[in-house]
Amino acid sequence: MWFQRRQTLQAAATWIALGGWSTSFAQSRSNIVELEGDALVNGQRLEPNGTVQSGDVIETGPQSRLVFVVGHSAFHVRQNSRLVVDRGPTLNTVSTLRLLTGAVVGVWGKGSQRRLVTPTLTVNTRGTGMYTEIFTDQDNSRSYVCNCYGKVDLVTHADKRTLAAEYHQAMWATQQSDGNVMLMPAQPINHTDEELEFLARLINQPTAWQITGRKGNTNGPYDG
Repeated sequence: MWFQRRQTLQAAATWIALGGWSTSFAQSRSNIVELEGDALVNGQRLEPNGTVQSGDVIETGPQSRLVFVVGHSAFHVRQNSRLVVDRGPTLNTVSTLRLLTGAVVGVWGKGSQRRLVTPTLTVNTRGTGMYTEIFTDQDNSRSYVCNCYGKVDLVTHADKRTLAAEYHQAMWATQQSDGNVMLMPAQPINHTDEELEFLARLINQPTAWQITGRKGNTNGPYDG
């Protein structure tokens, strides 16, 4: 897996050893942990020593990926993705992540409420591990979200649900022909525990199962 490759592990170790985002922001050092393939930031080609700031528009090409850290949050942007990083009170604070296409894995450190927005769903969180992917066909648009650990609120124009889990609880948000969005339970797909652990390590915050020393059933209850 990509996060087990020697180059990736070395990059992550270097990032952590140099003090993470707080040091990079103070010293104008890159906050990109890994870049493979092609990525654009605000329409310009992103270089491995570049910087992603809140307020930027990010696009990744085929067979590409981008891992970066902003403040107390770490993200892995998958291939063929487009997202907007809305600015919070400062450059190193994310208020909202707007995923337009593709997929993103994120570990949000604890703090004030932040949002992840897709074409069919808004997710409110104060800190969690999360995977989100958008599926589009001729008939409808579907958003998939997995609350890997923590607590989130899922909001559509006609529904609101709270997901609380310490080991993966997922939902589909599917747009119907009448324009309404239906929320339905889902199983974890397309992401791994190790990927979440890798991102959490970048911001020095263990996952829920690393804290408890056990992994529960997917879609199981959350006691934290």
